[in-house]
Amino acid sequence: MDSAKRTLLKATLWNVLGFYVMSLVGYLATGSWSIGGAMALINTAVGFAMYFAYERVWSVITWGRHAE
Repeated sequence: MDSAKRTLLKATLWNVLGFYVMSLVGYLATGSWSIGGAMALINTAVGFAMYFAYERVWSVITWGRHAE
């Protein structure tokens, strides 16, 4: 089972990567770095919260786990 700290680090690193990718996508879609960056910031904040909650829920579900 992952600790809350591990989940937080995974969520943070994933969202840093996602922020850069979404900024580029936003720029390509709008032609504006500021609008693309704002889109990426909102997406990252929402995605971070959802990913963290999702991982914590799955950390307590034992279905499909094998004993080591």
